[in-house]
Amino acid sequence: MKNNILNSLRSTLLSRGSFDTFPESVWQAAGSLNTYGTNAIEGNTLTFDEVNTVLIGRQGVKKPIRFIMETIQHQAAFRNLMDRRARAIDLVTVLELHEEVFKGILQDYGQWRRTNVMIRGASFTPPRPEELVPRMDALIQEYDQRELMGEDVFTLGAWLHYSFETIHPFSDGNGRVGRLLLGLHFLKHNWPPVNVIPADRKRYLDALSKGDGGSMEPLKDHLKVAMAASLLNFLSLVGTETDELRPLKRYEGEGGHSSKYLSLRAGQGELPAVRIANEWITSNRALELYAQEVGRK
Repeated sequence: MKNNILNSLRSTLLSRGSFDTFPESVWQAAGSLNTYGTNAIEGNTLTFDEVNTVLIGRQGVKKPIRFIMETIQHQAAFRNLMDRRARAIDLVTVLELHEEVFKGILQDYGQWRRTNVMIRGASFTPPRPEELVPRMDALIQEYDQRELMGEDVFTLGAWLHYSFETIHPFSDGNGRVGRLLLGLHFLKHNWPPVNVIPADRKRYLDALSKGDGGSMEPLKDHLKVAMAASLLNFLSLVGTETDELRPLKRYEGEGGHSSKYLSLRAGQGELPAVRIANEWITSNRALELYAQEVGRK
């Protein structure tokens, strides 16, 4: 995803107001999608409609109580990110996020793990329990230093997320806490949180695993594509008619491109789009920005 496109979408979003001034309904919708995605890729079986029923409709669904508690508590943690962004990220932040999501679900909520762990398929072994606090402290210090030096927000975000997941500081819930930290990182730099939905699970995990070989570029690239989708989702809630999301088949022939071609470009991460099940949707604004970018080549 080209930086010109991301920056233009972000500028348009921020022209509609600051994150602090967006209506609660916008954050409810954003939180529902983020909560659905981050839980679903970890095995929570609530569908997106069921998540909306629980969080927005305030009604029950016939699913295990743990999955419902994860949904409600993750939404609260996600919503609290706005309050946290004025504070520095520190060890207390990490522990509090874990407690907010897993209180009453895990026995050791809000506590560093006390056992050794292995990550299936990884080429590394996470640190032993006695090494966790020094490693996490070093991570926070390096993050602060990189941030102070003005490192690119996506480069720093990719490094933060990968580094946290390799430390794996909790017995369970590392993925969800790591993605909340990533969301907090973006909010602190005036970007919206990104979402990881089931359709993107393999691409996301593949990009994350590439860090084992020392390359952050695949994860950085994935975060840019995910950010484009997040920006489109926010703009669809607060933007103009130009930001209404429609299936790509509705744009058939526009600019001389078929919907099949546009789907290909969306799948390649070049055209900003949102994937719903097996269908891509996008906006007139996104198509215009893509056409401008192609025209520069």
